[in-house]
Amino acid sequence: MLGIIDYNAGNIKSLERSLTAIGAQYILSKNPAELKNCSKLIFPGVGEASYAMDQLKKTGFDSFIKDSVAEGKKLMGICLGSQIIFDYSEEGNTQCLGLLKGSIRHFSKVWESRFPDENEHKERAMLYNNLKVPQIGWNDISYLNGSSKLLNGVPESTDFYFVHSYVIQPQDPSIIKAYTMYGAMVPACVEKDNITAFQFHPEKSGKFGLQILKNFAEGEDA
Repeated sequence: MLGIIDYNAGNIKSLERSLTAIGAQYILSKNPAELKNCSKLIFPGVGEASYAMDQLKKTGFDSFIKDSVAEGKKLMGICLGSQIIFDYSEEGNTQCLGLLKGSIRHFSKVWESRFPDENEHKERAMLYNNLKVPQIGWNDISYLNGSSKLLNGVPESTDFYFVHSYVIQPQDPSIIKAYTMYGAMVPACVEKDNITAFQFHPEKSGKFGLQILKNFAEGEDA
C-alpha cells in the first residue's frame, strides 16, 4: 500500500489524480500513525524549504520519515520532497532531514561555481540573461550511473515538467541516476538504497510520468 505524506506543503491533488489514473491504491493522511503500515511512501512538496521543514516538525512527519527509511520502507521524493531529504538547503538557511548527504543550492550559486573565472564573465552573463529562475517548463533527461528501476519503460531524452529555483548537489555523485541541463548539470533523479527522488513532477509529466508512478506502485515491496 502506498502512503502519501500530507504535511501542508505538497502537490497533493495532481498526485492523487495520477495515482487514480493508474489504478494504484493509496492512503493520504496528515497523521503519521495512519501511514505506519504502508510499505511505500510518497513525499511530495512545493514551496519553500524552511516552511516545509517547520510543517514536518509540527506534524511529526520528520521523525516518521527518518524512522520509515531506517526500517527499509521505500520512499519517493518529488520536487521539494527531493531536496529536503538532503542535509541542508540554502533556501531559508534550512537544516533538512539528512537522509542523503549533500546540499541544495540556488541556480545562481551553481552557475557561479561552474564559471568562476572572470575571463568567462561573458558566458556567465549570457546564462543570466537567457535562463530564467525558477526553471519552469519541460526539459529532457539523460541517464547516468545505471539509471533507476523506476525509470524502466521511460526512453532516455524524455521531457519532464520542472519547477524549481534550487539545485540538488549530492556529496556522492554516483547517486545521480538522471540529469537535465539548465546552465549546468541538474540532477533530475537521485537514488540510494530505498530512497528515490525526482526533481521534476512525474504527476504533471504525461504518460511517462505515470509510468514512473506505476513502477513505484507495482514494484516489489520493501
